[in-house]
Amino acid sequence: MSTRPVEIYDTTLRDGTQQEGISLTALDKLKVARLLDGLGVAYIEGGWPGANPKDDEFFQRAKTELDLQTSTLVAFGATRRARVRPEDDEQLAALLAADTGVICLVGKTWDYHVEHALRTDNEEALAMIGDSIEYLRSQGRRVFFDAEHFFDGYLANRDFAMAALRTARDAGAERLVLCDTNGGFLSHDVQRIVGEVGEGLGDATLGCHFHNDSGMAVSNSITAVLEGVYQVQGCINGYGERTGNADLCSLIPNLSLKMGIETIPEDRLPRLTTVSHHVADLVNLTLDPHIPYVGTSAFTHKAGLHTSALARRSDAYEHLSPDSVGNATRVVVSELAGRSTVLAKAQAQGLELSAEDAQAVVDRIKDLEHLGYQFEAADGSFELLLREAQGWEQDFFELESYRVYVEHRGGEVIAEATVKVHVGGERVVTTREGDGPVSALDRALRAALRRTYPEVADIHLTDYRVRDLDSSDGTSARVRVLCEHADIETSWGTVGVHENIIDASWKAVVEGLVVGLLRHVKRNGD
Repeated sequence: MSTRPVEIYDTTLRDGTQQEGISLTALDKLKVARLLDGLGVAYIEGGWPGANPKDDEFFQRAKTELDLQTSTLVAFGATRRARVRPEDDEQLAALLAADTGVICLVGKTWDYHVEHALRTDNEEALAMIGDSIEYLRSQGRRVFFDAEHFFDGYLANRDFAMAALRTARDAGAERLVLCDTNGGFLSHDVQRIVGEVGEGLGDATLGCHFHNDSGMAVSNSITAVLEGVYQVQGCINGYGERTGNADLCSLIPNLSLKMGIETIPEDRLPRLTTVSHHVADLVNLTLDPHIPYVGTSAFTHKAGLHTSALARRSDAYEHLSPDSVGNATRVVVSELAGRSTVLAKAQAQGLELSAEDAQAVVDRIKDLEHLGYQFEAADGSFELLLREAQGWEQDFFELESYRVYVEHRGGEVIAEATVKVHVGGERVVTTREGDGPVSALDRALRAALRRTYPEVADIHLTDYRVRDLDSSDGTSARVRVLCEHADIETSWGTVGVHENIIDASWKAVVEGLVVGLLRHVKRNGD
């Protein structure tokens, strides 16, 4: 495959922030820019100067706070307004004030938009493109040109769309970026149009910018590259307006690892997963675990046949090595598990398990999942199953009884739990209040254990989820409770199933504390 390099232009901080639910502060944008620079993208589009105070603050702070080592910061904006001289246009002035080495100008290349959005004629629209680029070039700026709605414009009026590109090229634009702004094109049309544009312009350096409304943004970007496009624009995690932009977290490894095309420095490809997750944290959106390459489930295996083969050959059910993009293989346990899955999980926990014991665990899992248990998100409960298969029984404490009730007190609903346990050779009784019955039980149990096991102060219940398993059975329905726990170093999940939601919760809470105590012992050798 071709080794011709492709230039990665990231627009997460501009086009990506147009996604519903994303709002970044100027400080957030600085943090994302540093991550992108560390990843090694060629260009970082920082935003639209003059469009809002936030972007103005970002560009102002970037001058002194952003020390980019690999990437070049880009300011984005529109061409001059109709019938306004470039030197009198406020938008162009704001772009110059951002003081970036490169400016990306967007201009109309679909005559439908010229008529209805700009409310001018094609001749003036071309002049707006040429005048704006020439003016910015005269001020010492490099200029890229985003040909907005180019693919639609090319089909509607090829002559005008091509004239817009020639005007931008002749005025000094270094990149002519073909944009599928509505995101509706399929790869066969992209191949044809990009090929014809390349033949028609010859010496121009082309780029592409695809939206994902038809689910084709990554595929169309690859098609454009195969037709000679040099610059590819996209966003981390595919963020962007409507259904998003081309996802750089898929596009970069597809080009570099599958096609042998240089995109970012080779030694930075393993940073991709970390950058993806860190950006997701900064935009405060939960990353889809099934997103290709970088998702937590991208290299996760559940079926027994898969895990059996993986135990012998790591590439049996993985299209590439997960560490090439900074990810890792995971094996989750379910009713589909076989002995190889159980043995692999036991080995990861540092536990010795015979084939006979492993089969017993497999049979136990299948029985429990038939009752409603789910171990994919309950690695802590699964660890206890493995230990119990070896004959282990937890001896941290012994339950005598627990009681919990809820009352309406002074306009508030208060839950109170009393726990009686035998721990450290003593009978301990504690009562605690909580926001709900599960919180009260968790607090009461940890209080009972704290004197003997002070480390429980570092074990916290971080998430609690309930699912009704048999809603048709009314009050006798079973429920499944999934709890997430964490200490100062790790996190784990536990599961409980019962007709009574409190008892299901109690089981998950108890197992969470037991796993936490076990991990403390393992770390400290107590």
